[in-house]
Amino acid sequence: MLVAFGEAMIRLSPPGFQRFEQATSFEIRVGGAELNTAAGFVRFGHEASWISALPDTPLGHLVLGRARETGVDVSGVSLVEDGRCGLYFLEHGAAPRPGSVVYDRTSTAIAAAVPGSSGFWGGWKPGTFDWKVIFDGATWFHTSGIAPALSSSCAAVVREALQAARQAGVHTSFDLNYRSKLWSAEKAGSVLSGLLEFVDVLFAGASDARTLFDSNASDFGEAAMQFRAKFGCRSVATIERDATGVWKERLRGLGYADDTLFETAWHDIEVVDRVGAGDAFAAGVLHGLESGDFGHGIDCGAAAAALQHTVPGDLPGYTKDDVAAVLEGQGLRLKR
Repeated sequence: MLVAFGEAMIRLSPPGFQRFEQATSFEIRVGGAELNTAAGFVRFGHEASWISALPDTPLGHLVLGRARETGVDVSGVSLVEDGRCGLYFLEHGAAPRPGSVVYDRTSTAIAAAVPGSSGFWGGWKPGTFDWKVIFDGATWFHTSGIAPALSSSCAAVVREALQAARQAGVHTSFDLNYRSKLWSAEKAGSVLSGLLEFVDVLFAGASDARTLFDSNASDFGEAAMQFRAKFGCRSVATIERDATGVWKERLRGLGYADDTLFETAWHDIEVVDRVGAGDAFAAGVLHGLESGDFGHGIDCGAAAAALQHTVPGDLPGYTKDDVAAVLEGQGLRLKR
């Protein structure tokens, strides 16, 4: 079973390709990096649990209900009186105008989460989450660089969770997911450096290494070796993209483990929605690792990422059979 920790938000998008200033209505969707990955893991036939905090309000219950619909166990989500539900606004672009995101996630419920038994954070009060109980029966713990960007106390919770996972014998997975609108590269690099020593599987690429850790890596292979040497990660994986337009591109998966570089075939994509593809990739990789086959996981992750581009919304819109069909090279003729 996979345990995922992080924030999920309500996404508001103008229909079609309207600009924010033109909008008279918004499409409502729900998603968050860690929840998306957990839901994708379920799509591959596994069990997953999502750990988070939401306000005990109609908006909080909206997010909780959408998460529950994915088949992810949400019994570990804390409903709290303080804090608010995070929002983000997504404006779809079309060449030469890129898409745009505006966050509205200050003082959200999860940002107030605190680690346990800490005089600094809570006067020796219990923490928000009991990780010993949460990790009972788990095989994987997944989180991302978004969670520690939300607040210093949330960063402390992430560190506490990673340490608790290690102590419980649970494999750890971390997607760097750097968001420049949440924190600076300098702050992110400093905080994340203190977390990655507890990570077994890292989702990151060469640009992440250069931006956050002052690396001189020219490609993924060099970056992966540096990540392993610096932090001790057993495996590193990422998506490589080759865009020919806002709504037309191709991608492939890259992985590095046991001194071996894995590369998938390129997948040509007609993009419907850009959000959630990296989370789909992570779900596929973790699916492969669950059965002990990292190379197969890279293949599944790349196929899932390609498929996620073809459906609207953050949460996964692909099935295990869809992934198998892509890997088998089935064509685009109408299925009857």
